[in-house]
Amino acid sequence: MILITKMKLVKKPMLAYFMDGTTSTNALVEKRIRYYKKITKDNNDVLYKNIPTNEGIVTIIFSQSLTDIKTLEIMVLIPLANYIHQIHQVAEYMNPSNIDEITQKLAIGETLLYFHETNQLLSIHTYSVKEREVTTSEMESTFIGPQDVFTESIQTNLSLVKRRIVNPMLKNEDLTIGSVSNTKITIIYIDDLVDKTSLEQLKSRLTKLDYPKFFDISTLMQLIEDNPYSLFPQYYMTVKPDTTSHYLADGRIVILMDNSQAALVCPTSFLEMFISAEDYYNRWPSASLVRSLRFFGFFLTIMITPTYISALTFHQEVLPYELLLNLQESRMKVPFSPLFEVLFIELIVEVLKEAGARMPAKIGQTIGIVGGIVIGTAAVEAGLVSNILIVIVATSALLSFLPPVFHMSNTSRTIRYVFILSAGIFGLFGQMLAFAWLIAHLLRVKSLGTPFMSPVIPRRMSDLMDSVVRFPISFLKRKSGISRSKKRSI
Repeated sequence: MILITKMKLVKKPMLAYFMDGTTSTNALVEKRIRYYKKITKDNNDVLYKNIPTNEGIVTIIFSQSLTDIKTLEIMVLIPLANYIHQIHQVAEYMNPSNIDEITQKLAIGETLLYFHETNQLLSIHTYSVKEREVTTSEMESTFIGPQDVFTESIQTNLSLVKRRIVNPMLKNEDLTIGSVSNTKITIIYIDDLVDKTSLEQLKSRLTKLDYPKFFDISTLMQLIEDNPYSLFPQYYMTVKPDTTSHYLADGRIVILMDNSQAALVCPTSFLEMFISAEDYYNRWPSASLVRSLRFFGFFLTIMITPTYISALTFHQEVLPYELLLNLQESRMKVPFSPLFEVLFIELIVEVLKEAGARMPAKIGQTIGIVGGIVIGTAAVEAGLVSNILIVIVATSALLSFLPPVFHMSNTSRTIRYVFILSAGIFGLFGQMLAFAWLIAHLLRVKSLGTPFMSPVIPRRMSDLMDSVVRFPISFLKRKSGISRSKKRSI
């Protein structure tokens, strides 16, 4: 009994313990504020303001770069002065001693309110930075259909999707990735359509990520792909909300990242890399024609210049006699072999592309057009390349930009050099070996566990109605096989 009595005599309130265990309320407040300032002393962006209220002094702590003054006034200052009870209703209560949570809240734009009299710490969402407005696309421009595109705000992008799919089964789950950047991402899917196995597999890959920084969704794509060493992108990347909504309605999974404009669609297939949302707004004959151009243009861009090398180096007999004479006449002054001639002009084209992309817009257009004409004409007159090769390389460069997914354009540019070297060493036989390697590689690649060559391998006849040739809309009533959707029909 004596022991129990002594324990009651020395018992102190839990809120009174902070740092050195003082029991004075004023000392406790001073200690807390001093310690908060200590942990944010190197961050001059964090401000402290003492506001007198009906409940005593309240210290407001906020990051001025992440909080707009008008938002702070509406959400915090006016309610503190007139409707302080509303603050307690809408705010989130925090542990005043949890330093990690406090710093995290400040980092994401929350405003903290520390009540001196009651020793309570509250958090209110006041994140309000300036965001880019919804504009038209410069990467995926279309003539028919919606013109709006995603921005770098994950909330804006999510709203653009939810405007198009008004369905209570549309779900989104938030995650934070990157041990340093703490980047927010959201996974979007339609619950009664999505394949649960694919969804759980994607979540598992995201939770196991071990990478410190994410500033664009392209980095995330490379880390969660089935075949990270492949040249081909295994997820469809788009900045169009209508394209994203189309794939969501098909049972796919979409990933959005804060501070990144694009969305990832998974799983996807090789054929879908040549499909644009505009194809569904056009009449089926014109849509089929454009799709065929994109699809076969990919193989043409990797085959045209290698075939030029093979024909002039090893297989002159495959060319018509008149064409062979024209080619030989155009190369009379060229001192290099066809292989080095092609490599030289291909590298010049790559330099012009990069220079035009990195320079200011007006100068870049001038460099791309004038530079190409001047350098091409000068190279032909100097006898460095043939004029026919200039036409072939220019055509090949244009064909490489046909796919709507820009990563696919980069892939075709890279693979073309493999075919060029194979043709320069082994001729047409080398080209066929490279082509066999390409097909074998595509058959091995998977996208979130599903074959990348769907619907061709494995074959589903209903999917072929929406592949290289797009059938009329009335035929497209089934979900694609690669989505593994629970509902097969629309």
